[in-house]
Amino acid sequence: YSDDESTLDATLSSYLAAAAKEEKQASAATKGPTQSKPPLRGIICPHAGYSYSGPTAAFSYHHLQQELAKLDSPIERILVLHPSHHVYLDGCAVSGATVIETPVGDLPVDGALREEILQLKPGAFTVMEQGVDEKEHSGEMQYPYIAKVIKDANKNRPIPVLPIMCGSITTAKEAEYGKLLAPIVARRDVLCVISTDFCHWGRRFSYQPQPPPSSSSSMQIFEYIQSMDEEGMRHISMQEPGAFAKYLKETRNTICGRHAIQTWLNAVHCNNPDREILDIEFVKYAQSSPAMSLQDSSVSYASATARTRP
Repeated sequence: YSDDESTLDATLSSYLAAAAKEEKQASAATKGPTQSKPPLRGIICPHAGYSYSGPTAAFSYHHLQQELAKLDSPIERILVLHPSHHVYLDGCAVSGATVIETPVGDLPVDGALREEILQLKPGAFTVMEQGVDEKEHSGEMQYPYIAKVIKDANKNRPIPVLPIMCGSITTAKEAEYGKLLAPIVARRDVLCVISTDFCHWGRRFSYQPQPPPSSSSSMQIFEYIQSMDEEGMRHISMQEPGAFAKYLKETRNTICGRHAIQTWLNAVHCNNPDREILDIEFVKYAQSSPAMSLQDSSVSYASATARTRP
């Protein structure tokens, strides 16, 4: 993305405005009464270059912008759970930064929350090296959007963030880390941003499933990809980490943020019995391009909101 403040601000503004317009038109089409929405507790966002996934990410950040603009918004810190694309990590690591710089505004990093997480279970969480932190685009692509919506919500004080890199961990470790983070995720002043793209389809990703022979002969590859992604979204919305893990094992869908999603789902699942139940709704889905043949490739993007169930 552009390193020029006015250029990037205009780009993000256009994406957010388009998302707000589409949502308003969809709401008008249903002709339902406008109702106040329950508190926003988390969002799922893609992390490709803004020209690819920026418009899709805007659908989640539009909701975060609205939430932050509320006079009674309790959000005081933001956890960013993202995957690792460049280093092998058998665990989870927190950012060691003090400030995250973006062209549209800097974000303070929540040092107190970092220390609290490091003490949850000594040795469980490590601290990212600066180079690792800076090279990880799945976190980087969230920060300008976060800075932008905080600024546009006219918050009179900064809202600190804390990135957490979720490595290539087992299902058991996803559950362990989710349980450790559950009390923090449950706090009303904490909002979670989960960074992930969905299906990476094509020879360059070593992943090219095709419509089964039993399916309609007219089903195109891109339609099959969407149906597979939508099945994954349904499992995420169920908030049953085991169901989503089974789906991943069966389909091998190349959802790069699957460990971040699973860690968050496990935290939410731990909080369900006695704290809160969430409604997870996917509000936008797109693909970088429609795959029609084995020579094509595509990456899928999805945005979702997680709100407290009334």
